[in-house]
Amino acid sequence: MFGSLLVANRGEIAVRILRSAKEAGLRTVAVYSQADREALHVRLAEQAVCIGPAAPKDSYLRGDRIIEAARETGAEAIHPGYGFLAENPQFARQVSDAALCFVGPSPQAMEIMGDKLAARRAAIRAGVPLIPGIEEEVDLEVLGKHAASVGYPVMLKAVAGGGGKGIRIVHEESMLVEAARLAAGEAESAFGDARIYLEKLLERPRHVEIQIMADQHGNVASYGERECSVQRRHQKLIEESPSLALDSQLRSRMEECAKQLARSVDYSGAGTVEFLVSAGEFYFLEMNTRLQVEHAITEERFAVDLVKEQLRIAAGEKLAPVPEARGHAIEVRINAEDPVTFFPSLGKIEAIRVPTGPGLRFDSALYVGMTVSPHYDSMLAKLIVRAGDRQTAIKRMCCALEELHISGIKTSVPAIARVLRAPAFLEGDYDTSILENLEPLSERGTLEMIAIAAALARHKDGRSGATSAVADPGSETSPWLLSGRVND
Repeated sequence: MFGSLLVANRGEIAVRILRSAKEAGLRTVAVYSQADREALHVRLAEQAVCIGPAAPKDSYLRGDRIIEAARETGAEAIHPGYGFLAENPQFARQVSDAALCFVGPSPQAMEIMGDKLAARRAAIRAGVPLIPGIEEEVDLEVLGKHAASVGYPVMLKAVAGGGGKGIRIVHEESMLVEAARLAAGEAESAFGDARIYLEKLLERPRHVEIQIMADQHGNVASYGERECSVQRRHQKLIEESPSLALDSQLRSRMEECAKQLARSVDYSGAGTVEFLVSAGEFYFLEMNTRLQVEHAITEERFAVDLVKEQLRIAAGEKLAPVPEARGHAIEVRINAEDPVTFFPSLGKIEAIRVPTGPGLRFDSALYVGMTVSPHYDSMLAKLIVRAGDRQTAIKRMCCALEELHISGIKTSVPAIARVLRAPAFLEGDYDTSILENLEPLSERGTLEMIAIAAALARHKDGRSGATSAVADPGSETSPWLLSGRVND
């Protein structure tokens, strides 16, 4: 095992990795932008190096500065976390060329799986079921012919895509060319790659992914599945494990396909193979060649530290035996955004109350006085629960969300709480459209929320003379949560 590790990331995931690295006995190094000088990950690391201004392109996306920081501090390995350079094969090569250990798969595996068309071709070779589509870049001159052969509705997707960028749904031929131009333009802006491809739009699919781990000796293991169907604009909000969409036979088939795909590209490290499940069948969607945001629910079910496993595998060790799964786990993402409009919410964290108790885990880099800026992702924290069964896990999560308090900004907590109490979610009979099928808070209860907010403001003003009109949406007295309870 190498003796020191540099974490090439920030926020919650940097803190998460640093803690596991310290437990493994490694000396830790953090990098940070000028905006993150006081960040929690900087305080936790034994050494920290500033790598540039706030903008990611001038700091966290500067692979050369990160490698230079590793050289300056004597770090022997680099963990990219997720986001930023985590799935950048060029960065992985630069790390190796600098005689450092990259905690992740080979650049070659990243290149194949990072290109959606190359990944589809790899899935075909590995015998993994695919969503009907085309395995070539879209050509506008023959696009209509391809769409007709696949059958409407279809999806146009960025070849180098991710995070819901560069995607357009097309229901009829008259919309096809314009949608292709829009998707290509968005892909060019987001990824610097305008290539798009076409596949069939599945009706009412469920998004289920398989967590795999592979070592450098040809061994591949599966850590079960995660259901990630609660999404907004292809961004996951709630994840759970196991998935009610799978029986033991379907689960076994999906796990075997995920392992076959990993073997076919000589994969090593942590990876996630994502599938869409529809009408009892599953179809390959993509492979993420990194640790996932939702890895925590797998850790809770299997009593494993996936970051430590990544470190062991990067050091050349063999896979550890997979523990037996236990109970049910749920994770929610706490984002800095308005729970009605989903617009970003910026400001300074004034107070935090974290829920505690059996089966609770709170992963974050939050601290009082922290400024939520527009430079980085809106995710502030992840709340994870585990219980013996699904219904208890849901109740535990609802209670924990009521206890959670983050003031100074608005959060997504009320929107998440509504989904958890929705009949479709409670029954486990939901798909990727669950959030959009819920009646929006902005249409149902807007006047009610205004009245509650006004009443709270009058009460607060009368009690303390304060001028602030609305309580924090994550607090127990928030009008957003109160209106949600009334609507329920």
